[in-house]
Amino acid sequence: AIGHATTPVIWGTAGTGCQHSFFQALHQGTDIVPLDILLPLRPTGLHLDGDWAASHRVLAANALAQAEALAVGSPNEAEPHRHFAGDRPSSVISWEASTPFAVGRLLALYEHVTVVSGFVWGLNSFDQWGVELGKVMAKRVEAVLDGSADADGFSATASDLLDRISAPSSGD
Repeated sequence: AIGHATTPVIWGTAGTGCQHSFFQALHQGTDIVPLDILLPLRPTGLHLDGDWAASHRVLAANALAQAEALAVGSPNEAEPHRHFAGDRPSSVISWEASTPFAVGRLLALYEHVTVVSGFVWGLNSFDQWGVELGKVMAKRVEAVLDGSADADGFSATASDLLDRISAPSSGD
């Protein structure tokens, strides 16, 4: 077992769609979480018309604003719920446009980070034993749900949920 934190989290969505969910934790949570903000500098392909260009400006503005807010914060000791300490690490990774070549470079960067992180932490970044365990357990759950097995050996929580899933619908 490894005695320190190893797992970075990767969320993938436009910043304006995620800033109301996990960005709150990034700004004011008890854990300081370094993050990468990915920002193509220009819209690409069919997205060059006015509406897409305007959408891109909004997304770019929000990306830069979030990075700035994480860095400098907004002190407000009088209203703790509006206090943002800042000093939250982030990197803005930008590139000209999301061409296949640029996206390939970005994927290669993160694959490299994954490999090097595994070397540093002394683990195989590409093993998936947790995923495999989940697949094996999913087959057991499916067997219970299709009636070919009973729920013996599951935790009380899982057994209760299996019973509830298998019960006729109450319509609510």
